[in-house]
Amino acid sequence: MNKKIELLAPAGDLEKLKICVLYGADAVYIGGKAFSLRSASNNFTEEEMIEGVEFAHSRNCKVYIACNVYPNDSDKEEIDKYLLSLDKIGVDAIIVSSLYIMQRAKELGCKFELHVSTQESSSNNLSIDFFKDVGATRVVLARELTIPQIEEVIKNTSMEIEVFIHGAMCCSYSGRCTLSNYFTDRDANKGSCSHPCRWDYDIYYNNKVLKNKFLLGSKDLMSVKHIKSLIDIGVSSLKIEGRMKSVNYLAHVVKTYRKLIDDIYEGKIEDLNEYIKEVEESGNRQTTDAWLKGYTDHLDLIYTFSNTPLQNYLGMILEYDEGTSLAIVEMKNPIRINEEIELFSFDRPTQKVIIEKIYDPKDIEVEMANNTFFKYKLKMPFKVKKYEILRKPINK
Repeated sequence: MNKKIELLAPAGDLEKLKICVLYGADAVYIGGKAFSLRSASNNFTEEEMIEGVEFAHSRNCKVYIACNVYPNDSDKEEIDKYLLSLDKIGVDAIIVSSLYIMQRAKELGCKFELHVSTQESSSNNLSIDFFKDVGATRVVLARELTIPQIEEVIKNTSMEIEVFIHGAMCCSYSGRCTLSNYFTDRDANKGSCSHPCRWDYDIYYNNKVLKNKFLLGSKDLMSVKHIKSLIDIGVSSLKIEGRMKSVNYLAHVVKTYRKLIDDIYEGKIEDLNEYIKEVEESGNRQTTDAWLKGYTDHLDLIYTFSNTPLQNYLGMILEYDEGTSLAIVEMKNPIRINEEIELFSFDRPTQKVIIEKIYDPKDIEVEMANNTFFKYKLKMPFKVKKYEILRKPINK
C-alpha cells in the first residue's frame, strides 16, 4: 500500500476542532469569519485559529482553511490581508475555488499548500493538470465519480487526490446550485444556502396537485463499504462533510472511520456492519453509497425528511473531579439514577456505566437529569475525561 491515507474531518468551531483531533482525525478543515462557504457555522476568529492550530499541531494533526468562495472585485484588499494572516498563523493548506485567490497566495509568498475545492467539479486529468500548473498540490474531486473513474484519475496524475466519504450531498453538480439565490436571495456560492432541495414541492399533473410531495435532496453519503477500495487505488485523503454538525456526529463518525482505516491496514476487518452501526449513532439522515457503488438512481433521493433528533446521545463530559468522582455533563437527553448507559471515548473502548447519583446545578440530589439547559453533576464509577460522550447502549 502507499503512504497511509489521511482522514480529514470538519470543524465548525474550536470545540469541534478539539473533538475531531481527539477522536482520530489526521487533519481538520475549518473556516474563518470570511471567505468560507459555511457562513451559518460559528467559524473561527483569528485568536481561535491560533489556538486551534496549536492544539492540532501538538497532536500531529494538520489544519486546512476553507477559503472557497468566489470573490468580487471589492474583496481583493481583504483577501490579501486574510491570506497573509493565515500564513502567519501557520495553517497547513487552504481549500480554494478561485484562481485569483490561488494566484494571490503565490504572489504573496504564502507557505501553505493550495487544495482545489470540490466546487471546481474536477473530474478528469486535464483539469487536474491545469491546477497543478498554477501551484496546487491537491484536488478534491467532484462527488459524482465512481471508483473506477477515481482510479483512472489517480493513474494519470502525480497530484494528491481527496475524496468525500461521508455526509450531506448536494442535488446539484458538485454544489453548483442557484435555487437558494433565486428563491431567497441567499447565495449558496457565498456560503448562505437555504437548502431549498429539502423543501416540499407540489407536483402538478393536468393542472391538478398530486397528493404526494416531492423533495430534491439526496440521502447522506456513507462509504464504510468502499474505504478499502479507495485505499487500494491510491486516494490520498478521505473527507468527512459536516462543519455545521453536532459534536456527537463528529465524535462517532470520526472515531468509526479512524478505526475502520486502521483495521484495514492491520488486516483486522471481520464484519463491516459493526462500523455501520457505530456510524448510525451519529444521528445523520438516511444514507446512500451514491456514485461509489457505480451508479445513482431514485433510491438515492430523500422522499421523507425528518428533523427528529436521535435520542441516543445523552451528553458530553465537560469536567471531572477525581476527589468527588463527579462529572459535569452537558445534557442532551434524560439520564436516570441506576440506568445503564455507555461511555463513548476517544482513547479507550466503549464501557458500560451505571450512574450512582445525580445533582442539579444547585447541588440538590435528583432522580433524573432531564433539563437540557442545565449542566448536571453525575457520580461516576470510574475516572472519565473531558469530551467523552454518554449515550444509550447500541443494540448489536
